[in-house]
Amino acid sequence: MIKTILKSSDLLTQQIQNLGIDTWDDLLIYIKNISYGRNANCEDLSLILKENKGTCSSKHAFLKEIANLNKIPNVKLIIGIYKMNEINTKIGTILSDNSIDFIPEAHCYLKIDKNRIDCTTPKSNFAKIEKDLLEEIEIEPYQVGEFKIKFHKNFIKKWLSDSNATITFEQLWAFREQCITYLSQQYL
Repeated sequence: MIKTILKSSDLLTQQIQNLGIDTWDDLLIYIKNISYGRNANCEDLSLILKENKGTCSSKHAFLKEIANLNKIPNVKLIIGIYKMNEINTKIGTILSDNSIDFIPEAHCYLKIDKNRIDCTTPKSNFAKIEKDLLEEIEIEPYQVGEFKIKFHKNFIKKWLSDSNATITFEQLWAFREQCITYLSQQYL
């Protein structure tokens, strides 16, 4: 297998090379192994390396940006909405304690050629959520902040309306935030 060498002269690629990472495959492994956590500013992709952490959004936006800068073909940044539940995601019993089967959750990952690649954590395995996928859209790295949040909230609002749910958006979003907090604590 031919290794894709990172050879762009941009600042982000230089920061990667300063860490001793010269290939795309090595970068995927490196990013997957840095800590999970929110960055101080999700729009500043350099913070992934400076803070040595990132979320599904920031890590995959960073990787897509590096792919763009290094002209690596067939790399797409995807938002997938999936049925987050206590089986496919380590969120404790927050949902079952509140009689909720699942919450539509937005998750970012890459599609390289037709393969889904999840570099969120060392234990990330896209197969755990694949059968629960509701929708996918391709985005650009700059869309992982405000656009992703708005897309996710609009999806949930429409889903609640279509399913004639008795729970409000605000209640469901609050449960979702509890799930994300619980999930984040699993990777400290």
